[in-house]
Amino acid sequence: MAPKHIPLRTCVGCRQIKPKRDMMRIVRTPEGQVEIDPTGKKSGRGAYLCLKRSCWEIALQKKRLDHALKTRLTLEEEEMIRKFAQSLPEEELQGLTWEDKARLLAAIK
Repeated sequence: MAPKHIPLRTCVGCRQIKPKRDMMRIVRTPEGQVEIDPTGKKSGRGAYLCLKRSCWEIALQKKRLDHALKTRLTLEEEEMIRKFAQSLPEEELQGLTWEDKARLLAAIK
């Protein structure tokens, strides 16, 4: 029996390739709003970040999220992403389910 395929994505912060499940998706919706998508299933253009604070800070500082999402983040969207990044630890979180990711996001709202 062949091993199960594991989808891989590249973190826009550190540029490392990791399993999709170990990352958080940021999405630009068809309406043009940028949101954090813990389920990874919202429609729109997506970018992935590790669950590590430094990756989020690099992605914002170097405008990598803007480039990956092909848009400019508004001040409100950037502030929401910074707030979420501050809730993350310096060490990478791994093995979280989408429910765990949703709880992380709910904690900042």
